[in-house]
Amino acid sequence: MKNVLIRGLASQRRQRQLSYLMEISLVGLLFVGIERGSVGVIVNTVVCLVVTQLPALLERDYEIPMDPRITLWVTSAAFLHALGTVGIPGMGWNFYSGVEWWDHLTHALSASVVAAVGYATVRAIDEHSDTVYLPPKFMAVIMLLFVLAFAVLWELLEFGIGIAAEQFGTASVLTQYGVYDTLWDVVYNSVGAVIVALWGGVYLTDLSSAIGERFGKN
Repeated sequence: MKNVLIRGLASQRRQRQLSYLMEISLVGLLFVGIERGSVGVIVNTVVCLVVTQLPALLERDYEIPMDPRITLWVTSAAFLHALGTVGIPGMGWNFYSGVEWWDHLTHALSASVVAAVGYATVRAIDEHSDTVYLPPKFMAVIMLLFVLAFAVLWELLEFGIGIAAEQFGTASVLTQYGVYDTLWDVVYNSVGAVIVALWGGVYLTDLSSAIGERFGKN
């Protein structure tokens, strides 16, 4: 039992170290964007840095305990997206344009984070409200619809920013590769939602309970 506890603590420490390493790397990617004078890289890395701070913010200011696995999950999604926009310095291309499956990976991972947020919040309301009851099977449907709605809004945002950038003659901070790419984005967003629907109950139960208790205090 003692050995299992030690391994568990070591694993959590390693997860925190990996999250911290990716956060530091994001700062490095930000400086690459500044050196290149790339507004797209700067905006994307700044947003990703903000996202990586959300777990610590929730834990510190709202007393919602964040499992190191969840923090690593969120940080990985943010880091891989930022890395995709930057690529390897000196190569002349980034991972989004040069690696065919990179966009699919980041969309599935980001969608799973969005689905996890929705799952934890909806389940917290369901468990701590006397007026709301959601059957377990219906939760999967809610997650899929939630992610698809977010995906549609995101794709519209990409199109809107692209059109605005073209009209004003500036660089777009988000890249839209066409309708075919959008369809694949929706597919892999759905994959992320399905993953959370299948395994969300295993990894998000404690988070849901903490959010529910927070709602109860208010």
